[in-house]
Amino acid sequence: MAFGAKRMMMRGMYLSLLLSLPIVAQSQLVEIEMIFVEGGLFMMGCTAEQGSFCNNEEKPVHQVTVSDFYIGKYEVTQTEWEAVMSHNPSYFHQLNWDDMAAYMQRINARNETNYAIPTRAQWLKAALPVERVNWFDVQEFIRRLNELTGKRYRLPTEAEWEYAARGGAASRGYKYSGSDLAGDVAWCAHNAGGQTHPVGTKKPNELGIYDMNGNVWEWCDDWYGKYGHTPQIDPKGAPPGPSRVFRGGSWNSIMQRVSIREDAMPGDCRSNLGFRLALGSE
Repeated sequence: MAFGAKRMMMRGMYLSLLLSLPIVAQSQLVEIEMIFVEGGLFMMGCTAEQGSFCNNEEKPVHQVTVSDFYIGKYEVTQTEWEAVMSHNPSYFHQLNWDDMAAYMQRINARNETNYAIPTRAQWLKAALPVERVNWFDVQEFIRRLNELTGKRYRLPTEAEWEYAARGGAASRGYKYSGSDLAGDVAWCAHNAGGQTHPVGTKKPNELGIYDMNGNVWEWCDDWYGKYGHTPQIDPKGAPPGPSRVFRGGSWNSIMQRVSIREDAMPGDCRSNLGFRLALGSE
């Protein structure tokens, strides 16, 4: 798609979006919201509710125990990325607030309309997930964020990711993260219209976590490797290898299962690949 056409498409999407924005509290702080996940035991991989179309990479099903941790309520957004990194690498590039306000003023002047311009806080609530970030980029983001906040953010392990996606100790055994219907919880190839969508606009899962299926795939901390049969406690993934794990499906994926997993070279950047953060429980 030509750059000009893509820009017009994105402006059209944001115009539709901002006209339906709810009123929110006035705040200019960008905070990464985290959900506490109580640890527990679960069966990881292609369990019965995942259906008969699982890949070999999702087998064998094996027992995993994870400790308490925190995970991001949402995928990391372009707004959060820019606040730390001072640039935006995303393909589906979100207008910053100043550009959006100027654009809306021009729309109102040209069309003699009176569309309300969202506040900066409202615009932050309509943020797209950041994408086109490779695994190394994410590590640099985390390093800088930890320096700024004094916290110890990290990527979730693959086991933590799947446990949280399944709903943790509150799991109801859904095929997808929060529902047996993909469209309830995921922006995917069937409903996304060929683009990402603002985080948190589908239903959350049992723990109140959004977009763990669909929107963008999410990097995990682990090296990619085959599953084994042996029960594990807080696994950290395979030994070092050529590729890293990512999970969850995306806006252009048909398959969105909780157990689905893929891998990529850590230097790969894709318009359907982003991340969310984790924290230890201490």
